[in-house]
Amino acid sequence: MNERSKYYPLFSHLQQSSQSELVLSLADIEMLLGAKLPKTARIQRAWWSNRSQGAVQAAAWMEAGFHVAAVDFAAEQVTFRKPGVVYHVRRRQGQLLWDAELVKALRHYMGLTQAEFAQELGVRQPTVSEWETGAYEPKRSTSKLLSFVAERAGFEYGVE
Repeated sequence: MNERSKYYPLFSHLQQSSQSELVLSLADIEMLLGAKLPKTARIQRAWWSNRSQGAVQAAAWMEAGFHVAAVDFAAEQVTFRKPGVVYHVRRRQGQLLWDAELVKALRHYMGLTQAEFAQELGVRQPTVSEWETGAYEPKRSTSKLLSFVAERAGFEYGVE
């Protein structure tokens, strides 16, 4: 992260933290920056996306080893979390294979319990448990839904 970046103080603050999760108010972030956040930071979830390409603000938390796990506009708070689940991405004929590791990584990334994740996907909690233990893998239609939810949440998965 470039030291001359407007978001360098946020990067530095996060990088120096020994915590795996930090909740900062928008006012806290503005104090760190010494400047107001843009209006879009207060109203658009996309501003807090974990996609660092072209977004200097996202580079600040991602290069510090964090992801935005939650944004609460009403409380004006952002939860930054260090990703804690290691996963490998597999593809077959260009199709992403949602296995136990990847499903669990997405759920953890979103900060949800199995029950909450199941509700988000419109499945039963035991189904999520079965995916995460490897008893079953998501069907093709569910895999597409998982990919959509992952993209919407800003969950990045590379290609292996």
